[in-house]
Amino acid sequence: MSKAVVFEAVGTPHPNRAERTEELKAHGFGWADLEGEPYWLDQAVAMRPDCYEELREASARLWQVFDKAARFVHGKHDLYTMIGIPEVLFDPLDTLPLQPEGMLSRYARFDFAIAEDGTIKLLELNADTPTGYVEASVATPLVCGWHGLGTVNERMPAALKAAWSSERPEAVACIAYGEHAEDTGTVDMLARHSGLPIRGVDCLALSIDEGVVKDGEGEPIRRMFALYPKEWMGVDDGGEALSYAISSGQLQLFNSIHAVLLQSKGLQALIWGLYELDLLFTEEERSAIARYMLPTYTDPLVEGGYVSKSMFGREGGSVIIYDEQGQTVEKDEDGFDTSAIFPLIYQQRAELARVRLAGGEFHLLVGMFVINGEPCGLLGRAGGLITGNTSHFVAIGVKDHEPVES
Repeated sequence: MSKAVVFEAVGTPHPNRAERTEELKAHGFGWADLEGEPYWLDQAVAMRPDCYEELREASARLWQVFDKAARFVHGKHDLYTMIGIPEVLFDPLDTLPLQPEGMLSRYARFDFAIAEDGTIKLLELNADTPTGYVEASVATPLVCGWHGLGTVNERMPAALKAAWSSERPEAVACIAYGEHAEDTGTVDMLARHSGLPIRGVDCLALSIDEGVVKDGEGEPIRRMFALYPKEWMGVDDGGEALSYAISSGQLQLFNSIHAVLLQSKGLQALIWGLYELDLLFTEEERSAIARYMLPTYTDPLVEGGYVSKSMFGREGGSVIIYDEQGQTVEKDEDGFDTSAIFPLIYQQRAELARVRLAGGEFHLLVGMFVINGEPCGLLGRAGGLITGNTSHFVAIGVKDHEPVES
């Protein structure tokens, strides 16, 4: 691979896809195909080693920046409102103690745009309910092994175990637990890797009685990890009751309630504003912001092409790409649009590298998991200009990193 090439496709699809998907399923990744369409692409992408090292360093530096910014916001209701935090969350945010530095979320994922020349720019941080854990921690090492490529994701299970040995949830929850393959598989794998005796529950079966959260069998739950976006407490009928359960200390929810401060894309606009005003951050932190973040505002003040998106959009929902003249280039039509519920941000557009795979040419979005404060796992998603619900999972490894045994 030449020095200029950041990403390169590795391997060819196996002639018997069903055999491969069954092996993945046996390891806990049971949604390689979704609704009869391939979600997992049977190749791998090799990243240039120096680019990976810079990405890991960028993730560590930005994690400190976001942590510092969230602590700056904490307790300031005007800033809560600016970054789109629902009012129902103000009380638990103010009442509950902050976790130690770097631990407001112990399970998070940065999403980066990495250009053809290796330029790294952060698009967003999912610090509340990231999925893709099974793809990164289980499927990626297996697929990289099949294609003779080294993986850097081996640390993920150990990091997760360390994180949850501190939090010690007794239950994991998602909506439609046992029916929704991806979310159920994700929380089950988190529970498995924690090594703790954890039961799985359906969010829709939960009830709350005077602040006590109970599962479908009527058993109280005191400590729970949930793939439930905390901002939805401002929308859902049971939001106030759940907020009270958390603020009264009768339920400890993981990630912590303060992860919602990191989750809001509005925090990126605040960080950029503080950077422009030369406030709060050290010179080293300012250097990381300038190098790895994009100009982001709460009004359309961006020069050149830009992107608008909801402060709490997920999976590409609400994303619109504009050109230099403000004309729409592309709009997400697949994800759930939350722009009518939460405020928007406007972010300078960044280019995603393209990779040519057997199924065609794709734009590559690169995720970096941060677990227990440690950047420790790559997640590759291949799609169009907007990485949404119809994007594919592709394993990313690092060239010249020692391959794993398949």
